[in-house]
Amino acid sequence: MPKLFWEDFVEGSVAEYGPRLVTREEIVAFAAEFDPQAMHLDEDAARSTLLGGLAASGWHTCVLLNRLVVDGLINNAHSMGAPGVDEVQWLKPVRPGDRLVVRAEAVNKRASSSRPEMGFASFRFELRNQAGETVMTLAFSLMVARRSAPPAERGEGEHGRVRS
Repeated sequence: MPKLFWEDFVEGSVAEYGPRLVTREEIVAFAAEFDPQAMHLDEDAARSTLLGGLAASGWHTCVLLNRLVVDGLINNAHSMGAPGVDEVQWLKPVRPGDRLVVRAEAVNKRASSSRPEMGFASFRFELRNQAGETVMTLAFSLMVARRSAPPAERGEGEHGRVRS
């Protein structure tokens, strides 16, 4: 059950979510379906690429970060979605056997000027491997229900839940 409302997010606060082990099998399976490039499919072929070995697709890395953020943050908040992604950077390859952790920093928040039942909480996420190296960064704003809005404006029904 979601616990966090917009008012609960504090600018500058930091949380960590994970770890998540990345396997060779999932790297290859994701690539085979969604990003069938040699550096994501075949160890021998991947050695001759810029990545120098088998590595997860950047899009697979986004999905892995998303899962950690959903499990650790979004499913614990009265989330109303997100308007988009502000920035994604892939900094280092994600390899089979990597253990990934997300560092989430709340960078700012603002009330919606057109929808009083919600506010925006902006985050910067760093996905780090077991060596503490940042492999990816992501920035986006989450739309979150406001506790201070009247229940009808928050979209709450008789069971007190925010509608999606």
